[in-house]
Amino acid sequence: MQAPLRTTRQRTAVMSALQQRAEFTSAQDLHEALEVDGITIGLTTVYRTLHALDRSGQVDVVREKSGERLYRPRPDDGHRHYLVCRECGLSAEVEASAVESWAEKLGEVMGFAEVEHTVELTGVCDGCHPGRTAPAPTEQHT
Repeated sequence: MQAPLRTTRQRTAVMSALQQRAEFTSAQDLHEALEVDGITIGLTTVYRTLHALDRSGQVDVVREKSGERLYRPRPDDGHRHYLVCRECGLSAEVEASAVESWAEKLGEVMGFAEVEHTVELTGVCDGCHPGRTAPAPTEQHT
């Protein structure tokens, strides 16, 4: 992780747009949202800004099935892990104590200190799973 980034108009706009989204989002979708909001910023600048925010630890990043990177602001309390649907991109935060413990122990066994890691967990959510039917509605209509 690097030193905190200098605040710029572009970084402020990108972070603000990210914070308004509930799920991980692509650079292209973020760029479109900024344009809709009347903010003029180039797509390349959005990519560079997201890369800088990733390097500084301010965003979490996952990869979509196609390999495209998706971004979401990282909570103030640090590193998170997500299970992401390969079909629709739905993400769910997972309890990561086992992953953290595993990474730390692996580092010790291999003779490494200050171990950092990136773990991508993907699957297919209930809504996208082939052959599954949607859950029954909770309300009855008459």
